[in-house]
Amino acid sequence: MRVVVAPDKFAGTLTAVEAAEAVRTGWTRRAPGDDVVLRPMSDGGPGFVDVLHEALGGELLAVTVTGPYSAPAPATLLRVGDTAYVESAQAVGLHLTPAEERDPERATSRGLGELVRSAVEAGARRVVVGLGGSATNDGGAGALAALGATAEGGALDAGPAALPGITAVDLSPARELLHDVELVAASDVDNPLAGLRGATRTFGPQKGLADERLVEVDSWLDDFGGLCDRFVATSKGAGAAGGLGFALLLLGASREPGVAMVADAVGLLDAVRTADLVITGEGAFDFSSRSGKVPYGVAQVAAQALRPCVALAGAVLIGAREMRTLGVESAYSLVDLVGEDRAFADPAGALADLAERTARTWSR
Repeated sequence: MRVVVAPDKFAGTLTAVEAAEAVRTGWTRRAPGDDVVLRPMSDGGPGFVDVLHEALGGELLAVTVTGPYSAPAPATLLRVGDTAYVESAQAVGLHLTPAEERDPERATSRGLGELVRSAVEAGARRVVVGLGGSATNDGGAGALAALGATAEGGALDAGPAALPGITAVDLSPARELLHDVELVAASDVDNPLAGLRGATRTFGPQKGLADERLVEVDSWLDDFGGLCDRFVATSKGAGAAGGLGFALLLLGASREPGVAMVADAVGLLDAVRTADLVITGEGAFDFSSRSGKVPYGVAQVAAQALRPCVALAGAVLIGAREMRTLGVESAYSLVDLVGEDRAFADPAGALADLAERTARTWSR
């Protein structure tokens, strides 16, 4: 039997590469004769660069940038020919700051702009930015500042709390820096910058923004969007990564679905066409997985090739009917099998055990 394993990261415990290896370890314990092919995945969020490096090779360049709260943050950019791949999570990721120290009203996205600038200065003619997992909600203002944009009346790189004082923004230096560079925003998020579905109200709480602050902070981003370009602010994807999508779109970026981009890079469809079964997975499998997440994207590729798809997850939070609307035949939970304590203490071993048990059902 030929099995394709294409998981996302298990947030906080395993990278996508580690998760894929764990699944293969467990599966082959039960079915050593099966051909298990690994295609670790990403939607543009944490792990985007690692997954593409695994698939494409290329050169990793180390860069130190400004983290969301101004502390230095190590990051890498991947050079493949004249294309550079970077990810917002490395520069301004939520994981860089303990929960008790987060203050999204002052968090800056400057580090992502520094990472893009480093890619351009390294000679990249095409820069692909994976968006997701950011700690910031500044409309991408900090990133714009790092790329050369200037403002009157306030600082672009002091977090969203500094935006209300700004009366004008000059993007021309940033656009000049990128005038002969193709910029691509890799994200499946289609939210606008502001409003009920905007960056603040949709993603602000998970970054530490208190409920009673959502309306005011959203108004700051709405005003900032009007200063820069109201049409772009309402475009799909402007709200990605706390508004980093907006910043990239202002600078002429095209927008491509992150899952589809990675699927193409790793040759997922070709691998699936010759498979008997497709396995995907993530930390929490719920109905939000339909919103551009890896399991849904992998399941769609499996359906295109008329192959069954199952999911292994830290927790499974939907029933069979909802699961099948996502294109997944069955889903299996780490927590249900080994308990929450072991799932966190030994995630690779627990996932291997879950894969071994799944092979009892699905391996011929």
